[in-house]
Amino acid sequence: QVQLVESGGGLVQAGGSLRLSCAASGRTFSNAIMGWFRQAPGKEREFVAAVTAISWSGSNTYYGDSVKGRFTISRDSVKNMVFLQMNSLKPEDTAVYHCAADVVRDVVAGKSGRWRAEYWGQGTQVTVSS
Repeated sequence: QVQLVESGGGLVQAGGSLRLSCAASGRTFSNAIMGWFRQAPGKEREFVAAVTAISWSGSNTYYGDSVKGRFTISRDSVKNMVFLQMNSLKPEDTAVYHCAADVVRDVVAGKSGRWRAEYWGQGTQVTVSS
């Protein structure tokens, strides 16, 4: 049974930093895209970041527009883990952050579309105070 367990959430002041961790078990995701999504109260789930499998040339990362330049995603394929370093946090970053595995991005009529995932963690709360 696949399990994704997040940790590292909490309360932080605006401008501060947090590092989220996600440990996967039940199967290896070394060849899969892993990522993070978030959901704030009353809002739809939002794509945050994704990282591809690590190859001889490294891995590729993708970010939502609202977090580019502030958040960094990374992974440890040996430990089956993915991380999210969040810097310069803003009150609007407040949400439940979910780890995801087997992340894909839809392509419609040749254009990149919505991000989605096969496996999800329960989430960890991140609250940024102003």
